[in-house]
Order: sequence, then C-alpha cells, then structure tokens
Amino acid sequence: MTTLDTDTLEMVLTTLRDYAAKRLKPEYLRELDERDEFPHDVLRDLYDPEKFGLHLIFIPEEYGGLGGGAYDVYRVSEQMARIDLGIATGVLATFLGTDPIVVGGTEEQKAHWMGRIASEGLLVAYGATEPQAGSDLGTLTTRAVPVEEDGKIIGYKLTGRKQWISNGGVAKLYTILANAPGGISWFIMEAGQPGFSYGKPEDKHGIRASNTAALFLDEVFVPVENLVGGVEGQGLAQAQAVFGYTRLMVGSFGLGAGWAALERAIRYSQTRVQGGGLLSTKQAYTHKLLVPNAVRLEASRAYIEWVAERIDGGDPDQQTEGAVAKYFATESGNKAAEDAIQAHGGYGYTKEYMVEKIKRDVRITCIYEGTSEIMEWTIARDRWQAHLKTRGAFYNDWAAQLDQVARQHPDSGAATAALGMRALAVILERARLDRLTRNQHILFRLGELIAWAETAAIFSERAATRPSVAVPFSQDTLKTMARVHAREAAMKVAADGLRWCISAGQTDPNLAASINLPAIFNAQAGQIEDMNVVAQRLIEAFPAE
Repeated sequence: MTTLDTDTLEMVLTTLRDYAAKRLKPEYLRELDERDEFPHDVLRDLYDPEKFGLHLIFIPEEYGGLGGGAYDVYRVSEQMARIDLGIATGVLATFLGTDPIVVGGTEEQKAHWMGRIASEGLLVAYGATEPQAGSDLGTLTTRAVPVEEDGKIIGYKLTGRKQWISNGGVAKLYTILANAPGGISWFIMEAGQPGFSYGKPEDKHGIRASNTAALFLDEVFVPVENLVGGVEGQGLAQAQAVFGYTRLMVGSFGLGAGWAALERAIRYSQTRVQGGGLLSTKQAYTHKLLVPNAVRLEASRAYIEWVAERIDGGDPDQQTEGAVAKYFATESGNKAAEDAIQAHGGYGYTKEYMVEKIKRDVRITCIYEGTSEIMEWTIARDRWQAHLKTRGAFYNDWAAQLDQVARQHPDSGAATAALGMRALAVILERARLDRLTRNQHILFRLGELIAWAETAAIFSERAATRPSVAVPFSQDTLKTMARVHAREAAMKVAADGLRWCISAGQTDPNLAASINLPAIFNAQAGQIEDMNVVAQRLIEAFPAE
C-alpha cells in the first residue's frame, strides 16, 4: 500500500530509471568510483524541484513535499540502490538529517527548515556518530554550552568531533547531536558557521560516489531557536524514534543492491557455457549461487513491506521490526553480491564487471545505521523481553496464526514456518531455564535465529495473502520461494539453536525431541524440486540481454 497514489509512485520510479539509463550508465558510475568523486551535478538534478525533486518524497505535504510514506521510501530506496548505492547514500543522508526535525521539532521549526529543504533542495547531514561513539550514542562527547544574555539563554556553543558523516563535506545543513546541560539534544546548524570545518573525504572501500567526512566543531554558535523541540535532553528518544523508519530504508538498500548483483549473475548464466552446457542449466551453479540468494532477498522484501505497512498504518513504534528488516536484508544483499562475483568466475573479480563494485558498495549496509551485530543484540533483547512477558506465548501464538494460514494455503510454507516458530519458543525457554544468555554470544545468535524465523513467517503469510507487486514473479512462484525459505529457516533455528544451547551447557536431555527436530527434517521433502522451479522462474524473469 502506497501513501502516494500509485500513479505518482510509479511515475517517480519510472523517471528514476529513465534518468539512470541516460545519465548514470555503468561506465560513468565506474569512473566516479575510480576517481572517488561525489557527483554534485547528479545530486543537483535529483534535488532540483523543477527537474526531479527526489527529496520531496521524504518531506510531508504541509511543508512543501510529496509526503511519501514508509512504503514509498522503501520502493524509491530500492530503486536508487539498484542504480548506485553511493548516490543513494547521498539521498539517505538528507533523509536522516531531516529526521530529528520531523520527529522532534516544533511546528515552527518544521515549517521553516523543512520548507527550506523542500524549496531549495538542500543537502543535509546527520551528525551523530563520533570516533569513540559509534552505535552507542549515549557515550558521545560533543558539548553544547549555553550562551546567556541578560540571564536568558540565547544560544549554544557546540564543541566536538563527528566521524563517518555522509554528506559531511557537501551538506548545506546539519543536525548535530550534543550533550547539553539538560541532556543529549539535537541542534540544527547551517554550513559556513565560524568554528565549523570538515575533514577530507574518507578513502572508502565502497560507496565512493558518496561523500563521507569528519566534522570539527570549535565553539560553533547556534541560536536557541535551533535546539530541536525547544527542550534539552530529548535527543536519544528522538533518535530512537526514527530507527524503525531509517533502518527500513537501509534494508531496502541491501535489497536493491543485492538484486542488482544477482540479476547480472542470472543473465550471465545464460551466456556462459561450461562443461558442455549453459551455467543456467546446472544445479551446482543455480542451486548454490542463484536460488538461495533470490529466496532470501524476496523474504527480506516481504518483511520490509510488512513493516512499512505497519508504519504507514499508524504504528511507528517498529524499532525491533526495523532491526530485523535491516539485518536480514543487508546480510542477504551482501551475500547475493558476494555470490554474484563467484558466479562470474574470474570476470567477477575485475572492475570491468559491475558485480565487483556492487559488492564493495553493499558491504556498508551491514555497518551503517547500526552494525549487524547491534541489530542482532537489539532483536534478541527486545524479543527476549517479549518471550518473558508473555511467559513463552509470543512465538507459540504466532505459530498458531501460521497454522491458520497453512490450513487455507497449504502450499505457502506456513506450516513449516510454524515448526520453526515453535522450535524457537522452546529454545528461548531453555535459554531462560538454564540462564544461557549469560553468554553474550548466545544472545547474539538468538538474534540471528529470530530474524530467520520471523522472515519465514511473514514471507509465508504474505505470499499466500498479499504477494508483492514490486517483483516480476507470480504468486505461485512467491509461494514456492516462501516454502524454500521456511524450510531453511526452520532447519537453521532447530539445528543452530540446538547446537548453541548444548555448547552453553543446557540441561534437557530431550531437547532435540522438544524442538520437534524429526518433523523439521521431514519438512525438507520437496526442497530440491522447489529449487528447480525457482531456478527456472529466475531465468524466465531475467533473460540474457
């Protein structure tokens, strides 16, 4: 469901594709990468309200934007990442930079700053991360010292350093997180202020078309009107409030970049002859390098769309779900790009083939906006609390919902996903009884297993009832993919969960039976045939050019 009307969203996506076909050809993108060059002219085109106005998607209508919702942001973000993840990151940075204003700003602040960003197409940067305070924003050291006049605060002087800031050296506007006397707070700062400077662009592994630079603040004055929300101490709450949304965006980046690489591998397989036949006809190739990646990416899409619809439906508190979406989609995109290089053989290792660049680019999605490890911890922490509060009912109740789906749609994989959910509930309870989460590694591995189980559940449900319109696959194909993913997820939850529980000293001699391991093994029947079908559908969807 799009917040924009369907025609407007499709027009935006079509315009993006057309612009990329004319202006952002692979040769040009490789040149930007080689020169480590930020394409100012491209961002000007994308942000020019008279030409394109891509940034307007992220700005509410009342402030001069188009008022796109989470679903629209996902679709645009995926398309941008399919084109170039470095350029997409420049767009993401503006969206991130405006978030503290949209979430925490006063009506006057929103009208002024968002109106300017909309009408002037300003590049924005999000100044949170510091050299010693990455994902842990609570440890930041940048200070905001009040400036008083006649006993009244008229502004603040900001002093500190920010690191790894996207758009850091090219932005016209910055939102800066700093410690004020009343607590951590956001401040709006315009470029060019006395005491403000930025470092040289970072020499990065990938996304080299984006600008990443350190920020240096030496008693930079900002007027009191630029304290976001007008009250000190709201910064961390404001930052947390947008994570469900922004992590969904980064997950969409992983999805788009992963598919950009995988499509190239699928097309290549139809032209490369090996051992007397095309690679596309060989299970050793398709069932290892193509099918598993396509399935994981579409499982990621289903989960992203589910979270987006929840946000657009008026439930913005999706931090845990945003973490699952970000974690699974970016890990899946990174794996798809890695395997796309392998799929091209020696050619994939050369810079002439775009899969080499895509792999370097997509790697960052597992790091920025919270590393995969932070996502695992967030997922495990939050779902652990849900398990405790419901006395183990959280995933058992979800499994019961899947049983209902399975009765109506037995070909959706929902029954297998339910097996995985029940196995997960047993593993969580065993971890509670034997206090296994005293081992940090167990907690993090639980985060991984939860992401697999939940994506399998949502993919099965949505393939049966709400298949995505954003893919060139039929509902029957999506159901087949969902069955493949449900089997993989159930086996991973059961086998890895059993493994890690035993490794940490669990005490139940019948744990394998408790998680219904035989049934999960039996559910693997038909996996090869389903993978055969998916391989054929991939070839049909992406024929050789």
